[in-house]
Amino acid sequence: MPFPRPFQENLLTALDRAVSEEEVFQALLSAARQLGFEHCAYGLRLAVPISNPKVITLNNYPLAWQARYMEAGYLAIDPSVRHGQIDQSPILWDDALFASANELWSEAKDQGLRHGWAQSSLDGFGVGGMLTLSRSSEVLTAQELRDKDSQMRWLVQAAHISLSRLMKHKYAPQPEVPLTPREIEVLKWTADGKTASEIGDILSISVPTVNFHIKNVVHKMKAANKTAAVVQALISGLLH
Repeated sequence: MPFPRPFQENLLTALDRAVSEEEVFQALLSAARQLGFEHCAYGLRLAVPISNPKVITLNNYPLAWQARYMEAGYLAIDPSVRHGQIDQSPILWDDALFASANELWSEAKDQGLRHGWAQSSLDGFGVGGMLTLSRSSEVLTAQELRDKDSQMRWLVQAAHISLSRLMKHKYAPQPEVPLTPREIEVLKWTADGKTASEIGDILSISVPTVNFHIKNVVHKMKAANKTAAVVQALISGLLH
């Protein structure tokens, strides 16, 4: 069935006013319920730390299931999460999807999580997320999915944009002292693999001046070296 335009407008208004991840999640949950789902979950994987990216999850699942999921380490073996990491197409929960994690699937159904839909997203800053909508009864039919396809996909993007906006500022490294326009310029060329000599030629400055700017950036970013400074600046959005 077609959804009235206020569905998008009301959600956008709520998301624009949100100043915390909890407020964003409540707006998403309200939209999910309008679409006929009891439960909503969003997992956001930040790009930092590089070696072990931080994962943040927001959901209204039963508390017993939240505790069990964490205790059992199900995040590491959840087939829906694994799918979202490599494929941004929507996926439905079913026996075939969870064939490699029967215990997880059985326990989830016992908690009323029986019929679900999920889709992941990835932005240019390396931040990945996945929205999951689920309910305890009523199988998701092909007709329902067709009717609600645009709203559900739209919700995925709205969730990612809103939560990544808040989370990046909260968790991504930001210099206490802002980088100068020249430092950003030097860092951009460094990110492109240019040497100090090449950067000097491009910007018509001396090699010692290039190195001076790089040294300042490394200090401001509290990075171990210029490579780490480039990575941190990219993740923080300072080079875009």
